[in-house]
Amino acid sequence: MRNPKIPEAAIKRLPVYLRILGDLMVEEVEIVSSADLAGRTGFSPEQIRKDLAYFGAFGTRGVGYDTEILSRRIKRILGLHKGVNAVLVGAGNLGTALARYSLAKHKDVRIVAIFDNDWDKIGKEIQGVEIQPLGDICTKCHDLNVRIGIITVPAPEAQAVADVLVRAGIEAILNFSPSKLKVPPGVYVQNIDLTIELQSLAYYTSVGIEPDLDVDTDEDADK
Repeated sequence: MRNPKIPEAAIKRLPVYLRILGDLMVEEVEIVSSADLAGRTGFSPEQIRKDLAYFGAFGTRGVGYDTEILSRRIKRILGLHKGVNAVLVGAGNLGTALARYSLAKHKDVRIVAIFDNDWDKIGKEIQGVEIQPLGDICTKCHDLNVRIGIITVPAPEAQAVADVLVRAGIEAILNFSPSKLKVPPGVYVQNIDLTIELQSLAYYTSVGIEPDLDVDTDEDADK
């Protein structure tokens, strides 16, 4: 279990640093400073140094960080050094696209099984991974040592799927369903609602639009 004293935001920034370090190694950059990382990530040098300091000393003052060593250390912190197995539930359009992308691009977190309750899909493969019946999930998660579950089912089915994943021993869930899940303590849920994300982007396309004067303000409502 991760240290509760470490902010969640810091944990979420670590994969960003890891991606940049991967790019730097391809570019054969051996030493990188917090200022260099800041220029590529958009985070401040102070924030980067603070995030890394939660996990120990990594660099040399006035010199910087060894790119390869820092990459290995962050992978170990995230548990990626030994590879992490995940299962995906819901082989619809979103689930299929996500599985194809992840299986092609991600090597550290591997989707090792895909589940669905549609018998027209069961037995077919996505990037070489067979779609299996949801009833097999507990056995498969145990056999494959899976701790991460990905939910890409419609909202009405999401809680039932989460319950199955919890019974299967899943400790972290990435939920793409627009539904708030109830899980026991010790199970972490990260929600990604694509509809909300898209709708919020609309704000940035409406800059300069005058406010609707027909809408009451809080001040008007108190009168």
